[in-house]
Amino acid sequence: MSKTEIEEETLVSVDRLTGAQLAKMIQNGAANLYQNADFVDSLNVFPVPDGDTGTNMNLTMTSGSKEATKATADSVSDVASVFARGLLMGARGNSGVILSQLFRGFSKSIEGKQTIDTKEFADALQKGVDTAYKAVMKPVEGTILTVARETAVAAIAQSETTTDLLELMRGIVESSKVSLEGTPDLLPVLKEVGVVDSGGQGLVCIYEGFLATLEGKELEKPHAPVMEALVEAEHHKSAQSFMSTEEIHYGYCTEIMVRFQEDKLADAPFSEEDFRNELSEFGDSLLVVADEELLKVHVHVETPGDVINKGQKFGELVAVKIENMRQQHSTILDEEGVNHVTAPTAPKTKTKAKSALVTVAMGEGISELFKSLGVSIVIEGGQTMNPSTEDIVKAIEDAHADHVYVYPNNSNIIMAAEQAASVATCGVTVVKSKTVPQGLAATIVYNPEATVEENERHMMDAIGAVKSGQITYAVRDTSIDGVEIKKDDHMAIAEKQIVATDHSSLGAAKKLVDTLVTEDDEIVTILFGEGVTQDEVDELVAYIESVNPEAEVEVHDGKQPLYSYILSVE
Repeated sequence: MSKTEIEEETLVSVDRLTGAQLAKMIQNGAANLYQNADFVDSLNVFPVPDGDTGTNMNLTMTSGSKEATKATADSVSDVASVFARGLLMGARGNSGVILSQLFRGFSKSIEGKQTIDTKEFADALQKGVDTAYKAVMKPVEGTILTVARETAVAAIAQSETTTDLLELMRGIVESSKVSLEGTPDLLPVLKEVGVVDSGGQGLVCIYEGFLATLEGKELEKPHAPVMEALVEAEHHKSAQSFMSTEEIHYGYCTEIMVRFQEDKLADAPFSEEDFRNELSEFGDSLLVVADEELLKVHVHVETPGDVINKGQKFGELVAVKIENMRQQHSTILDEEGVNHVTAPTAPKTKTKAKSALVTVAMGEGISELFKSLGVSIVIEGGQTMNPSTEDIVKAIEDAHADHVYVYPNNSNIIMAAEQAASVATCGVTVVKSKTVPQGLAATIVYNPEATVEENERHMMDAIGAVKSGQITYAVRDTSIDGVEIKKDDHMAIAEKQIVATDHSSLGAAKKLVDTLVTEDDEIVTILFGEGVTQDEVDELVAYIESVNPEAEVEVHDGKQPLYSYILSVE
């Protein structure tokens, strides 16, 4: 008998899945995705240096796994619930948001169950698919959605013939791989480039991690929590030096998790909206997320004890974390060598604005440009670093306004922004800007005195009137839409289409101008990035003026990484 046959004989069939087993499956799913994140990134169709599907799914899964490990009750319902909540708030990019919706539906399907069998597991996968498809405005086949859907259909069929979850999970992995291999037949660009769908591959990695658990294997734990912490630090590092410690209005970052108890709810019925409104009087950066079992709160306050007391009215405390932000801030400034002032004697009152703007941008110059146009909060991120749902929620709350307009400036951030809007405590309009030029155009027409409907209409009109282009370099050889691309060549991208390549960024920029600029255009804006010289900028300006002598050319040092030039044409 072979070693493999002996190992398979020793495997114990699993008739019902427990909460502890599900938690372990989630950890192994996260571990396997972490180990393969670079490979998933490499499958992104565009050969740009920001292929981040693997990174986004990895960080999203890490957030969910971290919450699942905190589950104290041994029921699949409790584990799935906290896992789904962690995915929701940690979701980054479209792939991360879709992943969070898949397991949100999964969680809802097994709500209240202590253990589940093969049929209930398969039905939960299908419920996840239904939820994810509803969350996507225009579902595209040949993506992670297809892999999830076809796998769920196969799992339901198999669950009719087996009660062994190990056997079912093996079938799920095999079905997901077959579906993944078929994605190029559904999405022509995948076949043209010669890859399978990156998001679908990420989902297969998760399923493989699930299977490893049922086979008795333990994968190496990912270092993704460390990576996530580094990303978080990078998001906020530069902001600390622009404020003094005395400017911190509320000094304690307070997080609590409460498990609801029926006897307490009988005396004090819980209303998520009322509880948000009550806590909003105590501080800012408020986040309240609740389901049937648990309540999670994040808020910056001066009196953490009041938050704890109010949470305990509804149940028992599961977790409490309180951090002195003034002390943290002083330490950061000390490390960065910045002079600072110690904590104020009393918190300042911050007046709530009628409306405010929040945007996502990469590059100090671009961030400053947005701020000069009246943007309250700039989330550092974009092409290489998609902010999470929780990042966007916190920015919305920090804007401290009755209504907040959010500019994602990237098609891969829109879904996370919409997910953030659904849980924010104030009114939110997600202005669906897919590029920085679109975001700038929408910001310029913002009128603080106009109604939300008027602003949204004017912003979308402005977005429709601007043409966007960018220059970056290729990370691999490929061919897309008939354009042959060599590694390290510079690519001219008009909207989302690669239209030309060149050995130099300036040469590619000129070819982009040929595609974008016509004699009818009036304004061309150049945002030049890191490594671009003033001589190159001057030459590009001269070239634009030769193409359209009547056009007004504006130039800004965007200081953005990876993208030599970003062009806006109106």
